[in-house]
Amino acid sequence: MQPSNGESVQIPNKLYFRIGDVVRLTGIKAYVLRYWETEFPTLSPKKSGTNQRLYRRKDVESVLEIKHLLYDKRFTIEGARAHLQAKREQVKPVGPASVPSQAVLFSDATPNVDRIRKELKDILSLLEN
Repeated sequence: MQPSNGESVQIPNKLYFRIGDVVRLTGIKAYVLRYWETEFPTLSPKKSGTNQRLYRRKDVESVLEIKHLLYDKRFTIEGARAHLQAKREQVKPVGPASVPSQAVLFSDATPNVDRIRKELKDILSLLEN
């Protein structure tokens, strides 16, 4: 992601970043980052035991993308949120929601169940005689 000044940002290979690290990397003030957390669901740092924000690499990348949309492309916050949502929906991961339900998989099995039930009743009546 390109920051506003045109230089590329090298994100260090760390597991977590404190808010001060993110401020230095992105050039966004801490209070703005905290506000963006309330406006963008993709931005969700974890909290440490001491209630300190711990940003993951994907959070830092999200901050840089939000910064690019708001400052370079001049999106409104609502427009940037909608843009990110559309982008997320465009790249749907394969998961339980994308797997067909059993009802869909076995929707044509109902006639077979009725047929099998009839055959079993016929067999039962033969055995009873």
